[in-house]
Amino acid sequence: MKCHLQIHHGGSWHPVAELESVGDSVVEGHRGRVHFTYDDDYALQHLGARDHRAASCCLPVDFDVHTGSPWPAFMLDILPAGAARRTWVAALRLKNDESADWQLILRGASHPPGNLRVLPSEPPPSSAQGFTRAQVGSRDPQFVEYAYEHRAGVAGTSGAHGESPKFLLTEALDGLLHADGALADAQAKRHWLVKWPRSNRDSDRQILRNESAYLHFANRMGLRVHAEPVFEDDTLYVKRFDRHVTSDGVERYGLESLCSLAGVAAYGARIPQERLVQALADFSTNPDADIIELVKRDILSVALGNTDNHARNQALLKTTDGAMRLSPLFDFAPMFLDESGIPRCCRWTAVESMGFPSWPGVVDMVEPLMADPVPLRPALRIMADGLSDAPELLLECGADSMLVERLRRRIEDVRCSLHDIEPVRKSRP
Repeated sequence: MKCHLQIHHGGSWHPVAELESVGDSVVEGHRGRVHFTYDDDYALQHLGARDHRAASCCLPVDFDVHTGSPWPAFMLDILPAGAARRTWVAALRLKNDESADWQLILRGASHPPGNLRVLPSEPPPSSAQGFTRAQVGSRDPQFVEYAYEHRAGVAGTSGAHGESPKFLLTEALDGLLHADGALADAQAKRHWLVKWPRSNRDSDRQILRNESAYLHFANRMGLRVHAEPVFEDDTLYVKRFDRHVTSDGVERYGLESLCSLAGVAAYGARIPQERLVQALADFSTNPDADIIELVKRDILSVALGNTDNHARNQALLKTTDGAMRLSPLFDFAPMFLDESGIPRCCRWTAVESMGFPSWPGVVDMVEPLMADPVPLRPALRIMADGLSDAPELLLECGADSMLVERLRRRIEDVRCSLHDIEPVRKSRP
């Protein structure tokens, strides 16, 4: 079985690579043995590229046949997971295990986030009809049927966040919303990730409602947030950062998870945080700045109870100017409220206990991975000062008052640990 991959840059889609199963490995799905090869003509033009022109930073463009198992890790970024996977499995009447993976990648990865896709087996249904925000927010039956028909759910989303229904929608020039890929680029005004609560439970609605407040708060704390979200009718609208509308059309930026950059082709993998830091050191075009940003995000995740911090909730954004930087923050919410109980996924080895890292210990682990570690300590101590007013700022950003009261102790514990960081790195004997 073969999967033909395309990549978008320079205003058009290009045949880029092929994934082929070896022997009877199809039944093993993403765990099976495969050949991965770049298209020869494409390799001639882009030999050695590992930026937005490559399928993965870990697989620079070449003429080699890469054989092994499991699949290359980047493929799991576009393989439907979570709610999107369940939708596809039901539509195709498949058993929801690894044996479904090949059918899912062939049928369900034609419009994932980023600039990579599987060559569509058939054109998407026409989208003459658009929908208003009111129709989307009210779960209008016509929109629900439309989203199902167009399979508008997000591919590659795993973890508890991935269990929430998510839709990639394109806003047309007239303001109506269409499924991603169903609208010509010339008619696109902006692109949205739209999220509904996981269920009708109060806790799930509270998580989504406060995700909006959390992103506002992160922005106020100086973290990298693309655009502040819009929350209305129990629906969260987040402007996509992997799409940029220009006078010449739509630029699609590459997007690769830190899970993929770490070479891990598995869902739910508990990858040590320092391994994710190493991935940024290896592939970011501004690694020190991105490493500091990653540590700051984890500080806020601990302080605010965003326990679903798996490695697919962080990604490298690969823009058309050749830059490869930690993407703006996404999937940042009070997941400790989830009734199923979600422990922290990615932890700091040997310096974390009960979900609370020792931040001085984290600094000692991170500094050797940086080219210039001098800015790290001052940045985190400044962040500690900013956390002094965090409860009040959260309220200003729209967080629920009862939630803020539950967070006060967590925030103070994190702030105190940050203040324990020595201002200057001690010299090593």
